[in-house]
Formats: sequence, structure tokens, C-alpha cells
Amino acid sequence: MREQNKTITSPITREEKMATKQGNPAQGTTKKPRTFLGYLALMGPAFVVGAWQFGPGNLTTAVQAGSRFDYSLVWVIAVSTILMIFFTDMSVRLGIATPTSLITSIKEHLGKWVGILAGFGVFGITLMFSVGNAVGSGLGLSLVFGGSPVLWTVVCTVAVGLVLALKNVYGIVEKALLVIVVLMGLAFIASTVVAQPDWYRSMEGMVPTLPPGSEILIVALVGTNFSINAAFYTSYGIKEHRRTRADYRDITLVDTIPGIVAPGIMTALVIMVAAAVLGKTGAEAGTINALASVFAPLAGPVGAKIFALGLSGAAFSSMIANATAGGTMLSDGLGRGAKAGSPTARIITGIILAFGLIITLTFQSSPVALIVIAQSLTVLIAPMLGVLIVIMANRRSIMGELRNKWWQNLFGAIGLIAIIASSMRLITTLLG
Repeated sequence: MREQNKTITSPITREEKMATKQGNPAQGTTKKPRTFLGYLALMGPAFVVGAWQFGPGNLTTAVQAGSRFDYSLVWVIAVSTILMIFFTDMSVRLGIATPTSLITSIKEHLGKWVGILAGFGVFGITLMFSVGNAVGSGLGLSLVFGGSPVLWTVVCTVAVGLVLALKNVYGIVEKALLVIVVLMGLAFIASTVVAQPDWYRSMEGMVPTLPPGSEILIVALVGTNFSINAAFYTSYGIKEHRRTRADYRDITLVDTIPGIVAPGIMTALVIMVAAAVLGKTGAEAGTINALASVFAPLAGPVGAKIFALGLSGAAFSSMIANATAGGTMLSDGLGRGAKAGSPTARIITGIILAFGLIITLTFQSSPVALIVIAQSLTVLIAPMLGVLIVIMANRRSIMGELRNKWWQNLFGAIGLIAIIASSMRLITTLLG
């Protein structure tokens, strides 16, 4: 009788718990099918990452790529998007599997100093991105409404600060960015229809080439489109929603892949629009202002406004996501909370916004060059973050069955090689 009671009260195994969660028929349960609204509810974290990734710095480098090198750098966007999907997927699985936030887990498993360094690394990247966001917000809104770009930069920065001061910061940010991403997509699709790019030459641009003089621009394109710091932040969105292992497959299909592919497609469309404008008008659109001005003869004032609205959405969405992510992850690194609404996170968020505004006001003479340099510098920190994601995603004690498979490690290795090579190229270019 004693043995029988012992058997009855013994704890269930880990496999039995997982089978129950996932609705294993062998356990006598079935997984309830999701409704359409249930799938929509899974969307969010990767779209926040995509909105952060697709900012004015991304647009500026894309405009320069299409204007200076025609369709030949489209391949950089395609490769960067594929690698971005794999690193975002690793972060999603880490957000599901780790009992604490990612940086806190790094502290526990790899050492406290490593987690602190990661927090400051992400913070440094967000400072660089804040410059592009501040410059781009002013340019975009001035193209739409007229007036001084500097004045609009101030207005946009204050508006973002007010949004991030609200309660339930992450939930508000996520919903707002989902809407903005959709509107940006429509704006850039409309711009592409008007510009009528050469689709055959666009496909030729999928073949990797290295045009002379394109090195620093390729580094900038990689830095903005293969944004490891943005992928790193995905795990925090997953934690905010308390996603489970049973959600993983559906998250991949309705959030991770579309959330990362969407900004990749929009960036490629901007390159194609810039290349098409150059081909039809003969005018080089090396800046966003120049593209809007030479785009007007093709599309008229309304078409130029549509493009400018897309830029404004990119600036505003990226500014929100960038400041939120930087504040959250440095706060986590300092051990002061891993939530966007924590007091420390809000203070750091304010510092990031202020930095972008101050640099923009100080260096008004060449804002586009400032954006490209700032975006390029991000790849100096990205290798460390990429290595940490891959290491953590391979720890069996944390990940269990969600641990990286061999093919995921293969793409992880390719991504690390690409980002390290970009860093080395940036260093040699700047020293040269």
C-alpha cells in the first residue's frame, strides 16, 4: 500500500508536462485549434523588431544604393533578411525557453559581466540609431508638411517621449507599430507602382556583386537590415506576452517570418524606386530630399507626398522601438528591471531620445552622411550580440527541445561570419 501511494503521488516527468502543454493525443488531450483572432494575437514582437529595423537610416542607405549603384545591391537586402529571420527565430525560442529575460539569463549562465556588457552594447547601438531616427523624422515631416526639418525633429522627439511615458508602454508601442508597418508597406508599394522599375534588372541584382566604391554602403546596408540588436530584443516581446512552447510553430508562421520579411521587401522596393528614378530622369537621388524632388515629375505632388509619408512612418516607428529597446535592455543589464515601464528603463529611454536630438542639432550641415556613418558603426557591436544569441540558443540546459538544430547553427555561423566581415571591412575603410 505504501508503494502504491508513492506511485500515485510521484511527480509527472518533464516529457509528460510537455505532452500535456502541446496536446499530445497519447495523454488523452488535443490541441484546441486557433481562431483567426487567435493567430492575429500572436503577431507583434517581430513586427516591433521590423519597425525598429526599417528606419530612416535604412531608407537613406537604400536610396543611396539605388541611386549610386542601380539595382546591383538588392542582393544585400535578400541575404540580410534571410539571416535576420534565423537570428530572430533564435531569440523567439530563447524568450520562450528561458525562465528570466535574455540578459538576466546570460548573467546566470555566462557571467554577470557578460550580461552587463551586452546591455551596454545594445545601448551603444541604440544611441547610433537614435541619430538616424532624429534626422529622418525631421526630414520626413518637413517633406509632408513643410517647414524646418530641425523643428520637426524636436516635435517628433517630444511626441515619442510622451508616448513612451504612458502606462503599459510595450503594449501601446506594439499596437501602434503594427498599424504603422502596414501603412508604410502601402506607401512604398504605391511608390514602386508609380516609379515602374525594371523588374528584370531587379532580379539580376539578386546576384551578389561588389561594385567599386560600394564597400561602406554595403556595410551600412548590412548594419540596418541584418540588425542583430533588434533580433536580440525579440525575446523581450515574447516574455511580455508569456508565450509558451506550444505557441512556437504558430509564432514562426504569423509573426517571425512576416515581421522580418516585410521590412526587407520595403527596403528592396526603395532601392528599386531610387534606381528607376535615376533611369527615367537622369537625376541622382543621393538623399531622401533629392529622391522626393526628382520623384515628383514621375508621380506628381501626391506621389511625392506618399513617399514622404512612408519615410515619416519609418522615422516615427523606428524612434519609438529603438528608444524602448535600448532603455529596456540596459535597465536589464544593470539589474534594474527588464520591463519597458520600469523607472530605470524610462530614464535611459529619455537619454537615447535626447542624444539623437542633440547630435542632430549640432551637426546640421551633413545629416545624410551622419546617418550612414552612424548605421555603419553599429556593426562593431553586433558581433558580440550575435555570438551571445548563438551560444545561448545552443545550451541544452535552457533550451531543451528548442535548442538549435544543425541547420540553424549553419545559418547562425554564416550570419556571424557576415557581420564580423562587415566589422573588419568598416575598420579598414575608416582607417584608410
